[in-house]
Amino acid sequence: MCGITGIVAADGLAPEDRETLAAMASVLAHRGPDDGGAHVDSFAALGHRRLSIVDPVGGRQPVSSEDGSVHAVVNGEFYNFPALRRELIGRGHRLESRGDAECLVHLYEERGDAAIDALSGMFAFGLWDCRRRRLLLARDRLGVKPLYYAVDGRRIYFGSEIKAVLVGLGVVPVIDPAALLDYLTFSFIPSPRTIYRGIAKLPPGHLLVFEQGRATVRSYWHPTHRGWDSRHVDEISDELWDRLGRATKARMIADVPIGAFLSGGLDSTAVAAAMARASAAPVLTLTCGFDEADFDERKHAAAMAAQFGADHQSALITADASGLIDTLAWHFDEPFADASAIPMYGIARQARRRATVMLSGDGGDELLAGYRRYRFDRYEDQVRRIVPGSLRRPLFGLSAAHYPDYPWMPRPFRARATLRNLSVDAATAHGQSIATIPTHEARNLLHPDLRAACRECDPQDAVRAHYDGCDAPDHLSKCQYVDIRLQLADGILTKVDRASMAHGLEVRSPLLDYELADFCWRIPPAARIRGTQGKWPLRLAVARHVSREAARRVKAGFDVPMDQWFRGPLRERFCAEVSSAGARSAAWISRSAVERLWSDHLAGRANHGATLWKLAMLESWAKAFSKSPVQELRRQRVMQCSVSSPTESARSTS
Repeated sequence: MCGITGIVAADGLAPEDRETLAAMASVLAHRGPDDGGAHVDSFAALGHRRLSIVDPVGGRQPVSSEDGSVHAVVNGEFYNFPALRRELIGRGHRLESRGDAECLVHLYEERGDAAIDALSGMFAFGLWDCRRRRLLLARDRLGVKPLYYAVDGRRIYFGSEIKAVLVGLGVVPVIDPAALLDYLTFSFIPSPRTIYRGIAKLPPGHLLVFEQGRATVRSYWHPTHRGWDSRHVDEISDELWDRLGRATKARMIADVPIGAFLSGGLDSTAVAAAMARASAAPVLTLTCGFDEADFDERKHAAAMAAQFGADHQSALITADASGLIDTLAWHFDEPFADASAIPMYGIARQARRRATVMLSGDGGDELLAGYRRYRFDRYEDQVRRIVPGSLRRPLFGLSAAHYPDYPWMPRPFRARATLRNLSVDAATAHGQSIATIPTHEARNLLHPDLRAACRECDPQDAVRAHYDGCDAPDHLSKCQYVDIRLQLADGILTKVDRASMAHGLEVRSPLLDYELADFCWRIPPAARIRGTQGKWPLRLAVARHVSREAARRVKAGFDVPMDQWFRGPLRERFCAEVSSAGARSAAWISRSAVERLWSDHLAGRANHGATLWKLAMLESWAKAFSKSPVQELRRQRVMQCSVSSPTESARSTS
C-alpha cells in the first residue's frame, strides 16, 4: 500500500519539475511512511511513497524492466503475484525482488495493456513506456484504490490523492457547481467528477493512456451478466464459502502483522472466521463503538470473536472525535460527508498500534443484496409494473408531498420515501434511495447564483447512466450495479482508503475479489434475498460454519449519532463557523437555508444531523484548500505530523 504520483510532459519536462515531483510525493508521505523513490527522465517523472508490506528490504519502487525501458509505480497489492512470478521467471524474466509490484513491468513487456487482465487485487498504477513515450494509468476493477489526474495542455499530473495533483498544477482550480450539487445530494462526488474543474477521478475498472499530449480513457471491466447459476442455493452457498476462504487466504500474505475489523455483522464475521480458519495462531480482531447504546456493536463483535478464539480488542468513539473534522477534510481533499469516516479513522488509528494490514468485510452488501432498501426496490418495482406511470405520478407524488414527516418517527419508517419512489421511474427511484437528501432539497441549499448555474444539472443522471448500463435483465441487479459502480467505489471505499491510509494502514477486502464478484453476479435474484433477509447464500454458509446467531445478525454499520451531537458537542462549532457571516462556504451555500435547517434542528422540529454534517465538512474543506496549494499543503503536512501519535511520528520519513 503506497502513494503514487507523477508528471508526464509530451514536450519534455522542465528543470523545476524534479522539485515539483518531490513536493507532490511529500504530501502523500502519510500513505507511505517507510520509504520513497523516484524515476525522472526527459519526459516523465514518477514518484512513490512506500508502506512496506511484502519484501520490506527488496520491494522498493519505482520498479523497472531489465532494459530500463519500462518504469512503474504501484499503489496496492496484486494478490496473485506468486503465480505471476513463477510464470514470468519461467518465460525468462529476471525479477530482483520478492514483491508483487515488479510483476507489472514484465507483464507489460509480454502483453502490453492486456497485462491488466492478468492482475487480481486492489491497485492503482502509473506505467511509463520510455520508448513509446506513453503513460498508462489504471485503477482496479472495483475501485478499492483511488487515482486522480489533470491534463494541463500537453502535460498530465496524477496522484493517489487530489492534493498531489494540486501541488503539481501549482494553482487551485475553480470549483465545479455540478459537483457541489452532487455532494449535497449523495454526500460524495461520483466519478469521474471531482469538486474541481479540470481534475478527474479515474473510474473503477478503467485505464487511461496519455500519448502525444492526449489522454484517452476506456473501461476494461465491469460486472457482466452471463446467465444465472441454476444450482440449488445450498450448492451456491458452499461454493461462495469456499471462494471467500481462498480470497481471504490470498489477502493474508504479508511480512508484517495482520488483523481483521470485526463489527459483529455478517460480512466482517465471515471474513474473520475465514481468516481464523487459515491461521495457525489466534487472529487479531478489532471493533469500535459509541456510548450511545443504539449505535454500539461492541458486545456483538466480542461474542463473535470468542467463537473462533480471536485476540480481540475494542475502541470507544466519543463525541470528542468530532474534533477530527479538520483532519478528515485534509485527508479527503474534497467535500466528503459519510460520518462513519469518524469511527473508521478511530479504529484505523487503534489498529495501526498492533498491525500494518487489516482485513474488512466491505462489499458484501452490494454484491449479495444486503441493504434493506433492495427489498423496497423489489416491492416498488412490482407496483410500477401494475400501475401505469400516468396514474403513479400524480397519485403517489401527491401523497408523498402531503405525507407527514415527524422527527420522532422510527428510523426504519420510510412510507414517504416509498410513495416518492413510486411516482418516478425505476432508476430515479433507486437514486432517490441512495441520496442522503432529495435533489430539490440539495438544490435549495445552494447560493442563488450557483442554483442558477446548476439549473440543467441533475445528480440522478449518474444513477440513470449506471442503471441503463447494466446488462442484467432484472431490477434488483440493476440497483446493485448502480451501488457497486457509484456508492461503493466513490463513497465507502473512498472512506476506507483515506481513513486507513491517514495512519499508514492497509485494508484488504476479500469480498471484493473480482472473481468472487463475478461469481456473485451469477447468483439468481431470488437466491440473494429470501423473505426479509438479503445475502441469503452467505447467511446459509455462516450458519453452517460459524453460528446461527451470526447468520441472523441485521446490518447496523458504522452509524454515528449526528443528530445528538449537533445538539450537543458540535453545536458551538457549527454556530462559530458554518452559520456565521464569515463562513468560507457562504459563496456557495444559501445563508437563509442554513439558518432554517439549524433552527429546526435545535428546536427538535426535524433531525438534520446528516445535512448539517455535510455543511460542516464543506466549510472545513473550504478552509483547508482555499489557499496556494504548495504552501498550504506543505503547512498542513507539518500540522498532521505534529498531531500524530509517537509511533506514527517515528515511522514518518518526511
